[in-house]
Amino acid sequence: MSRAREFADLAGSADAGGLTGRNLIINGAYQVYQRATSATAAASSYETADRWINFEATDGAYTTEQSTDHPLGSGYSHKAQVTTADTSIGAAQYSYIAQRIEAQNLQHLLYGTSSAKSLTLSFYVKSNKTGTYCITIYKTDSTAYLFTKEYTISSANTWEKKEITISPTAGSTSLITASAGAIANDNGLGIEVGFHLALGSNFTGGTSDSWSAGSNNHYGTTNQVNWMDSTSNNFYLTEVQLELGEKATPFEHRSFADELHRCKRYFQKSFNYDTAPENGGASGISYNGGILGYCGSNNNGALSGFHRFDPEMRATPSITTYGNSSGHWGRLSPTNTGTTTFSAGSGYMNNVKASGINFGQNASGDTLLIGFGHITASAEL
Repeated sequence: MSRAREFADLAGSADAGGLTGRNLIINGAYQVYQRATSATAAASSYETADRWINFEATDGAYTTEQSTDHPLGSGYSHKAQVTTADTSIGAAQYSYIAQRIEAQNLQHLLYGTSSAKSLTLSFYVKSNKTGTYCITIYKTDSTAYLFTKEYTISSANTWEKKEITISPTAGSTSLITASAGAIANDNGLGIEVGFHLALGSNFTGGTSDSWSAGSNNHYGTTNQVNWMDSTSNNFYLTEVQLELGEKATPFEHRSFADELHRCKRYFQKSFNYDTAPENGGASGISYNGGILGYCGSNNNGALSGFHRFDPEMRATPSITTYGNSSGHWGRLSPTNTGTTTFSAGSGYMNNVKASGINFGQNASGDTLLIGFGHITASAEL
C-alpha cells in the first residue's frame, strides 16, 4: 500500500471526522489512576484506573494495578491478578472489567435508524492463561441490547493485538430499526464495554458476533474461559480504542494532561494527583492544597467556603470528606480546639452542584477560626 493511500485510509476511516477525537474510550492507555495504583477488586466499584469499573461476584478475588509491562509504544497497562482462586464458577457468578460511556458522546452512532453505524474495538491483551475470552457492547438506553464477541489469547505471556468490528446488523437482532431505540442525548449511560474474565451459565447463552436482547443476559458464550481458576493467572490490557467504522486505526495517544482532564468529569479529588485519598493524621498526609473554610473571629462567625470543580462534573457528585486529626476522620477539621466540623451528607455541605460545592456551619459559641481538609467527588456512570 502506498503512503498516500495509507494516509487517505486513516483520514477517511471510521467516518470519525479526522485523526483526532476518534477514541470513545477515556484512559484507554491506563495513564490515570487518581484513587490508587493498586487495590483488590470489589463488586461493581471503581478502585484503581480512572473510568474503569470492576465487577467481581465470584468466590475468588483478584487485584488490579497500574503496570509498566506494556507493548512497544505504550507507557502502561492495566494488570489483574488472581489472589483467591474459584475453580467452579456458579451459574449467577461473573467477573469482568468495563468502561461506561456517556450517552451524549454516542449520538453519531445513530442507533435506532437505518443509518446506524459500525464500531471497531481494538486493544492489546496478554495473559498466562490462553483460550477463548468474550467482550460485550451493552447498549443500555431505550431498548437494551447486548453484542457478544469471542476473541482468543493464543500465546501465553505474549502481547497480542485484537480488532473486533461491531456491526449494527450483526446476528438476528438489528439496531437499524426504530424499535431498537436511540441512545438518549443526555449525560446518562449510553453503552458499556466489557472484558470478561469468568462467567456463570446464566450469562453464557450468547452467540459470538451477534446482538441479542439485553434481558437475555448473553454477556458471553459457553467457550469463555474461567480465568479465576488459579492464583497464577494474570491479565493485562492496554491501548483500548473504540471508534466509528469497520477497521481499526492506530491508537490515539493523548497527553497525560488531556486524559486527566477527561477523567475529572467523572471523578475529582483535592489531594495532589500522586496522593491516594485517605484521612491524614495517621499517615502524615499534608493538608496543604486542601479546601478551606473561614470563620469570623471569636464566638460569632459562620464557617463557610466554596470549592469549584474543574472541569464541571458530569452530574451532581457524591462527596466524601477527609479530616486530618483524630476524632475528625471523614470530616473537614478545625485548626484549634473548636468543636465544629462538617462532613458530606450533612447540612454543612449545603449546596452540592456539578460546578462546585458550598459548605458552611454556624459557629456561634465556638472558637473555630479555620476548617480545612480534603474531599473527593464522584459522578461516575
